[in-house]
Amino acid sequence: MKTIIILLCCVTSVTEIFSQHQDFKISGYLQAQYQYGEKDASLKVGGGNSDKNHDFNRIGVRRGRLKFEYEKKIASGVFQIDLTEKGVGLKDAYLLVKMPALGKSSIKTGVFNRPFGFEISHSSSRRLSPERSTVVTTLFPEERDLGAMLTLQADQSPWSMFKLELAAIAGNGIKMDIDNRKDYIGHLSLNKKLTDKSVLNAGISYYNGGVYQGTSNVYKYGILNNYSGNIGKFAKREYYGVDAQFKISTVLGATYIYSEYILGTQTGDKNSSKSPNYSALPTNDTYIRNFRGGYITVEQDLGLLPLSVVAKYDFYDPNNKIYKDEVGLDGSAKGDIAYQTFGCGLNWKINENMNATAYYEWITNERSTNLTAYNQDIDDNVFTLRLQYKF
Repeated sequence: MKTIIILLCCVTSVTEIFSQHQDFKISGYLQAQYQYGEKDASLKVGGGNSDKNHDFNRIGVRRGRLKFEYEKKIASGVFQIDLTEKGVGLKDAYLLVKMPALGKSSIKTGVFNRPFGFEISHSSSRRLSPERSTVVTTLFPEERDLGAMLTLQADQSPWSMFKLELAAIAGNGIKMDIDNRKDYIGHLSLNKKLTDKSVLNAGISYYNGGVYQGTSNVYKYGILNNYSGNIGKFAKREYYGVDAQFKISTVLGATYIYSEYILGTQTGDKNSSKSPNYSALPTNDTYIRNFRGGYITVEQDLGLLPLSVVAKYDFYDPNNKIYKDEVGLDGSAKGDIAYQTFGCGLNWKINENMNATAYYEWITNERSTNLTAYNQDIDDNVFTLRLQYKF
């Protein structure tokens, strides 16, 4: 922790030195966080609960982002890392080339945010809820992937309100590419100013990819297909998404509403439906499920006060073909349990660079008499207290 603080102080000094050099930019943010969780909770800082009979708490650095950007003429290079007490990790590493002849269009290649929906690209430094929704973190672990993306958007034209993003990616998160199959993403979005005090954004997304099958056992919608030829093939991974964001300013302050809904086919294993983010090809049985999930977030500034309140509801059903006591039968298991989360909190903007957030999450799971650990709602609610500094 001491090393991280010293490094961030040095970076702040370097930032001031380079502030006169417009081609080179350094930015970042630090989120110091305290969390209190019920005995079965999964916290984002510190280690897991060592005593499952009692609640527990942890303190740590949730995110320590450091971003370097150099821009010259039509090209720019971006490199971003994450420094916490758990180690140093890569977040972004990409080259962006603008295409002035096509308005605001560009080509990007490297490691970058997947162009799907809204919440993936919505920075954690601006989001008032501490974490992204369950469906997004399950389908898109680490938010980023390795590949290339084409962005098409006009400039100085009525068509400039539309933006089309098309990407070909490895489909393995920020880990290296380890198979011959590539995934494809498309996102068409609209940005429309309705009045002087209101703005609407909306989009539709599509994802088409595959997941490597490591054994001959493939469970598709609960039915086992045992065939030696399954090994080495790719199971379906296909998502459809819609998203919308609305902002309006009134005498009560600015109101923000964000929402997203995603459904499709997801491939995982028996106990999890999380997308690939591994260093070696899987050797587990394959489970193909139909899923659905989404969220809605409402943020409200409190007039002229430096305070905002936030409320968020999100849900994720990894297998919408079975419900409640059906889970645990016919090969289904922990990976088929649905979750709902309701969270609310208060954000205090201390100054231009610093803010504090207090947030509580009520998490409920689907119950089944056929799964011992899930015959009731497990104790996994979480309280988060965060202090953020952005530079």
